[in-house]
Amino acid sequence: MKLASVLSIVMIFVSGMLAMILLSQIPVLASETPLTMASLFSEPTTEKPSPYDWIKQEQISVKKDQVVIDLKGAVLARFVNTNSMDPILDEHATGIEIVPDSLTDIHIGDIVSYKSNDSEVIIHRVVFIGVDNKGWYALMKGDNNDARDPERIRFEQIQRVLVGVIY
Repeated sequence: MKLASVLSIVMIFVSGMLAMILLSQIPVLASETPLTMASLFSEPTTEKPSPYDWIKQEQISVKKDQVVIDLKGAVLARFVNTNSMDPILDEHATGIEIVPDSLTDIHIGDIVSYKSNDSEVIIHRVVFIGVDNKGWYALMKGDNNDARDPERIRFEQIQRVLVGVIY
């Protein structure tokens, strides 16, 4: 009888330890992502939202001595070496950007430049789009940063959308 009691206690202890180990392997989810039983036990996905496809194949013409991209309103951009968007953007890359016309031009996965509340221009990825009592907003995050940017970005703050990168 004593042996059965001891074995029961050991089994409960081992089960608890295994549960702690398994739960520690679950990635921390963003606050906007609902936690469900399916998300706890499914394999984590490495797929992240990609930027919107702004330049269609028929807009690109490759010739013997040049490449032509037919894109109205495009401007070239250079980047500062902050490391927040490594490895996609760095100081030696050249970006192709456009000015968005409306809210529907901004998509989760897009990389945008925006003016922060402290008047600094930041280029980060859109990771969430929502609506609150002030209207439309987006949450941003540098690809190489651990945390999202602290403020909600309004459409009026967004200056451009990155539509291409040349290395």
